[in-house]
Amino acid sequence: MSILAAERQQQILQRLGRDGRVLAAALAQAFSTSEDTIRRDLRDLAGRGLCRRVYGGALPVSPASTSIQVRVGEAIDRKAALGRALAALVAPGSFIFIDSGSTNLAAAKAFPGDLRVTAATHDPAIATALLAKPEVAVWLIGGPIDPHIGAALGGRTLGDVEALRPDLAFLGVCALDPVGGIAAFDPEDAEIKRAILRNSRRVAAAVLNEKLETSAPFAVGSAESLDTVVLEADAAEPVARAFTERGVNVRRAQPAQAG
Repeated sequence: MSILAAERQQQILQRLGRDGRVLAAALAQAFSTSEDTIRRDLRDLAGRGLCRRVYGGALPVSPASTSIQVRVGEAIDRKAALGRALAALVAPGSFIFIDSGSTNLAAAKAFPGDLRVTAATHDPAIATALLAKPEVAVWLIGGPIDPHIGAALGGRTLGDVEALRPDLAFLGVCALDPVGGIAAFDPEDAEIKRAILRNSRRVAAAVLNEKLETSAPFAVGSAESLDTVVLEADAAEPVARAFTERGVNVRRAQPAQAG
């Protein structure tokens, strides 16, 4: 790689970190070069795992690629706030599906003790949390447990999920962008998520700020496939507005009151 190309790519990464996304056409104009040259730069950066290519440009890589053992101990208070907002969406007497993930685990823990629902999940930790709720009927979907994801994956799990028709599903989100959509880091996990989107009457997802305007290797669906997205209280207003413009209901999680 030439020194000029290396410098240009470094500046592209700086813009990506600052702006949250880059567009090939705008970069070509800024660097006085062709869009083909910029696309080669983006392919090279993506090949090195430094960004994710999307139509017309690139997005940062989501930080949510770590194992569930790591993620469950991160941003605990922020996930608890998101979880409370998710739990508030559940109607008594409904059938819900809870996808794997530490924020969805926080939602399960936030269910009121008197909430009477039927809840299915392929995540043993979520099932365990729900068992502490006396009015919740729990369906645990089986299959081989992926230790990185913390949930059952594979053909058997996918087949069982495909047979469900939940009133509401909580989708675990690895990366979410209003334009680029929902993405995941594992192909089998992405399959499960696509089945959830297809078969659920309504789908909600709660997303930490750092997962917004990012991408991951495996596409799950468009942002518009979500009925509701729960954002943190301080999530950027332009991002929230972009979801609203696509017909997605936006809610903001509120921190717990002190005292």
